[in-house]
Amino acid sequence: MSRIGKQPVVIPSGVTVSVNAENVITVKGPKGELKQAIDRDIKIEQKENEIIFTRPTDQIRHRAMHGLYRALVGNLVKGVTEGYKKELELVGVGFKAANTGNVLDLALGYSHNIIFEVPGELKVATTTEKGQNPKIFLEGIDKQLIGQVAAKLRSLRKPEPYKGKGVKYAGEILRRKAGKAAGK
Repeated sequence: MSRIGKQPVVIPSGVTVSVNAENVITVKGPKGELKQAIDRDIKIEQKENEIIFTRPTDQIRHRAMHGLYRALVGNLVKGVTEGYKKELELVGVGFKAANTGNVLDLALGYSHNIIFEVPGELKVATTTEKGQNPKIFLEGIDKQLIGQVAAKLRSLRKPEPYKGKGVKYAGEILRRKAGKAAGK
């Protein structure tokens, strides 16, 4: 039995959950509204302030989806109540980040600046303090979207293993390599 799938999703006060005939679950909360399509084999049962997921058989496919959809709905509930934040750090001489609304202007050591448009569902902020690396802050209610945008920003200049220059997640530990061995 799936350990994650067995756990019920607790619905905090101020959050409403509804399931329609096509098995699409809608979660509304103080920060917004999110929807998630659920596989038709997985049954959703709502009791008072919690949602319980059940699967029809112990097939590998059903076991995998049981935990998956429970986790996805848990992420929706957390997103509409607390929200999600992701922080990226630009490490390198001359690397800069500035934003105008939801448009990021990144100087990452290429011949031209990179203009990156962040989806409207997310809030973006940048900081540049003296003696610190420039930082980009992403905030929103959709965990999948924040992760995808953060991964795309990181892929613009991945951290290299020798000096660690590039765009990295805050708190990310990079595996560093030794440089060239000195001559004889």
